Amino acid sequence: MYAITIGSPGGPEVLTWTEVPDEEPGPGEVLVEVAATAVNRADLMQRQGFYAPPPGASEYPGLEASGRIVKLGAGVAGWGVGDEVCALLAGGGYAQYVRVPVGQLLPVPDGVGVVEAAALPEVTATVWSNVFMVAHLRPGESFLVHGGSSGVGTMAIQLARAVGAKIFTTAGSAEKLDRCRALGADVAIDYRNEDFVARIAEETGGAGVDVILDNMGAKYLARNVDALAVNGRLVVIGLQGGRKAEIDLNKLLTKRAALAATSLRARPLAEKTAIVAAVREHVWPLIAADRVRPVVDRKLPITEAVEAHRLVESSAHIGKVILTVGA
Repeated sequence: MYAITIGSPGGPEVLTWTEVPDEEPGPGEVLVEVAATAVNRADLMQRQGFYAPPPGASEYPGLEASGRIVKLGAGVAGWGVGDEVCALLAGGGYAQYVRVPVGQLLPVPDGVGVVEAAALPEVTATVWSNVFMVAHLRPGESFLVHGGSSGVGTMAIQLARAVGAKIFTTAGSAEKLDRCRALGADVAIDYRNEDFVARIAEETGGAGVDVILDNMGAKYLARNVDALAVNGRLVVIGLQGGRKAEIDLNKLLTKRAALAATSLRARPLAEKTAIVAAVREHVWPLIAADRVRPVVDRKLPITEAVEAHRLVESSAHIGKVILTVGA
């Protein structure tokens, strides 16, 4: 089979579509012939040498994929050869075939093509696990997601809208702000020219927001705490703005607020299985009802992975960039 390999850490040019050993499913796994995968920032970090796959995971990049089951491992029940699926992965999506634990499989949802389904597993699992399972966003509460035009951001806006939250988001251009509003954001803030803390205070009468989903880390930590409401919940899922920052614990105490930091890739299989099951129960019906959709910026062939990485690195995209493999 063929896969994208990383010759040595570096820029997008180190990605190579090359012949590699065939994959075989182990017990409790299926082998999926990949139709498409999607580019995530974790793939960029892995390519740069900053985010190694967890032990036992494929060395090839790719944290999600869609396609068709071609072989069942020992003990697999409930799935059959030929089933169209998408999957949350610890790695390996940039390949013609990938092994997937059955607990990380999802059926391609009604109304979505098998290629477009590659844009769903990582963002739906990330948003549902953090915004709803960790932060417990409830109807009528207020929610801020940074980077609202990203893959995670576009999904977070849609899911928060579906549960009846008031949605704030940040983005860096007029086009991106407009797209966020079209998806359901009530207040879209240009982070390049506006202070999101001041804008949120203005819009909420000084109350702040109940839940924040943050991909920036250190750069936004203190300001996120300032923007939180009493009993607010801040969940940090990325470090694009750095790893280390000071925090005023008295502000957290005064607000009785909570700070959580999570990652998805290295979670144990049992935790991923629980998250994927929750996504299937809660998110898949919303997709089938056309209340939530994958947002795809463009599709490129897997042989153009270099260009796809450059695009995502530039942040010029809105939603997900898909790499087609065997569709």
